[in-house]
Amino acid sequence: MPRTGRYRSSARFYDLISAEWPVYRAGRVAAIDLMALRPGHHVLDIGCGTGLNFPLLQNRIGPSGSITAVDASAQMLEQARRRAFSAGWTNVRLVEADASALDANVPDMASGFDAVISTYALSLMADWPRALSTMVAVTRPGGRVAVVDMQRPVGRARLWSPLAQLACLLGGSDIDAHPWVPMESALVDVRRRSVRGAHIQIRVGSVPTCTTDACSTGR
Repeated sequence: MPRTGRYRSSARFYDLISAEWPVYRAGRVAAIDLMALRPGHHVLDIGCGTGLNFPLLQNRIGPSGSITAVDASAQMLEQARRRAFSAGWTNVRLVEADASALDANVPDMASGFDAVISTYALSLMADWPRALSTMVAVTRPGGRVAVVDMQRPVGRARLWSPLAQLACLLGGSDIDAHPWVPMESALVDVRRRSVRGAHIQIRVGSVPTCTTDACSTGR
């Protein structure tokens, strides 16, 4: 089932049924911490869902920054819109679009974003490699790209594997996609973190500022 169809009926209740606070919020917190955002930064949130990243991002970028939030589901975007309106955030732009096929109509696409993040979204997409390539392409040189996604738990946490697989199945995610792997060669200064028995994988890297071995991260 396409993502837009899967979340059409559950969007209003997603925050309650997604195990956000006991499990998945930890990945968002870790990623946004590693991104080292600053006031005034312009951030692209790919597969934003109901806007669960918004409060964490707003704490870093402040009112002088902006969030461009993209999702293919109109129902999820409606919940994100309500979240932004309730909090009084006027610096959030919502875009209904396929993340693997963004075009120049998306605000700030041409000039480049200071940072791009995707949390628990790439593994939902059939063409996630293209979406990841787009994330890198629309980030300015030296800017940060962050991916948070899921894999099977390891070590003693393997006992929880059936529950992790069930959660991914119900949500439509491919637990074996591992969309963070290509970041290791596409970006520089890649920071790695894992939480919840390595079920949640976090990668944050910088877009190279040039194409030679002497490239800096531009931080």
